[in-house]
Formats: sequence, structure tokens, C-alpha cells
Amino acid sequence: MSTRKHTALPKAQTLIEALPWLTRHHGRTVVIKFGGNAMVDDELKSAFAQDVVFLRHAGLKPVVVHGGGPQISAHLDKLGLVSEFKAGLRVTTPEAMDVVRMVLAGQVQRELVGLLNQHGPLAVGMTGEDAHTMTATKRFAEIDGESVDIGRVGEITEIDVGAIQALLDDGRIPVVSSIARSADDGHVYNVNADTAAAALAAALGAETLMVLTDVEGLYEDWPNSDEVISKLTASDLEKLLPDLASGMVPKMEGCLHAVRHGVRTARVIDGRVQHSILLEIFTDEGVGTMVVADDRETGET
Repeated sequence: MSTRKHTALPKAQTLIEALPWLTRHHGRTVVIKFGGNAMVDDELKSAFAQDVVFLRHAGLKPVVVHGGGPQISAHLDKLGLVSEFKAGLRVTTPEAMDVVRMVLAGQVQRELVGLLNQHGPLAVGMTGEDAHTMTATKRFAEIDGESVDIGRVGEITEIDVGAIQALLDDGRIPVVSSIARSADDGHVYNVNADTAAAALAAALGAETLMVLTDVEGLYEDWPNSDEVISKLTASDLEKLLPDLASGMVPKMEGCLHAVRHGVRTARVIDGRVQHSILLEIFTDEGVGTMVVADDRETGET
């Protein structure tokens, strides 16, 4: 009996530590941007799926939004199509757009839905095209003050969360590929997944936006220090944006957009850490950088 007591006690304490967080997040929507290493490493993918299913069974309503940069590049290479980037955005020809759509909706999303559904009939895959969830317009890259045409790259103009909300109300986990149709020309556009996740979080009135990355969070003074900023306000973040590395810009702009449009917290977390989502939501320590609106500076985490 004493051995059993001894081994079970830390587990009980861990569960109890999660209680205030479980209470606070119960019934709330959490939008998670799935990307980086977590998308290509099998163990991390599996842990991610477990985390999302855990959130669902803990009474939260997770929505997963994903891109698929590495998979798209690999497929374009295979077909002999060149991957070119301008101002951090993939130049997307009509031929490349066919590949993007196929890889996102037919490969990455299918795999993720499969991993989630190992735990029950939970995940439903969709793209921004479905039920006009995301509508886009053509986006141009800004290079040296000039607008440059980069093909089928879109900017979100409208969000209709009806289909996602219906799935959430039915206890499902929507898995959304970040492509959208344009109301202007009827073409399908590639949309940055960080931007798409932030726009969906705002439109859904989500409690939290979580963006998985390949870094520990936002660094205080990179490269001079690897000290991570654990919490900052929207205004603080806005001041830092011009100096951020290009890969972090859409992620942090997304966080800024989310908290300025009613999402309580936006977090950038290290997707290379197994179960980083659970660590971030249900523990005192957290594992990334949290952004809050200016008037919530002293509010609860």
C-alpha cells in the first residue's frame, strides 16, 4: 500500500495543479497554429495529437489551423518547380497553388486528422474554402516600398465561422488548412497559416491563440541573450515588431491582432518540446511568450 501511495501522489498533485486552469478554460475555444518541427517529427506529431485530444476531453474546444511549408517545398522540388520567396512570402504560381492545395488539404491535414482520430471520432478536416470560412484577396509583397506581384498569395478579407462553430457545438475538433477562395476573381489563394489562425481566433472569440514555433518564445535581446520574454502587452510587442527576425513577424503580428480583437491571451510556444501545449495551459511555469491586451497587464495568466 505504501508503495502505491508513494507513486500515485505526484500524479494527483499534478492533476490538482491543473484544476484552476481547467476551471478557467472550461467551455472556452482555443485556436492552435500547428507548424515547425512539430509537423515533421513523428514523436512530436503524436504528442501534439494527444495534447489536442486531452484539451477536448478536459472541456475545452480546440481548433487546429495548419500550414505546411516544408511539405510544400519538398513536393515542389519533386515536381521540379522552383520555390522562391519574396519578403518572406512564397511566390505562388497557379501550378504551385495546385501543389499547395493538394499538399495542405490532401496530405498534411489528412495525416493530422488521422492522428487525432486514433483517439475517437473527433477530428474533421476542412479548408478555408469550405462554407466560405475564409475569403481572401490577392496580397502583394512590399519590397523597398514597391508592391511586388507574388502570385496566388492571399490576404484574408472575411471570416465566416458558422461551419467551425457547428463542429465545435457537436464536440468535434476542426482541422483547418490555410487556403481561401477570393470573392474578386474566384481563384484559390495560399494564406499564411499564422495570420489565418489569428483571424479565426478573433472571429471565434477564442480564449487563447497558441502558435507553435521552433524557438522557445520571443527573446529579450537575441542574439546577445537567450532570455525569453514570458509575458508582454500588445503595446510592448508593437514596439518590438520592426526588429524581429522575418520568420517571427507573422507569428507576432498574429498574436497582436488576436489580443487587440478580443482574444484573452496569445502565446508563442516551443513546438519542439513534447506536450508543450499542456505545459503552457495547465501549469504555473508555461513554456513560451504570452501576449495580453494593454488593459490586462495585471490580469490573470
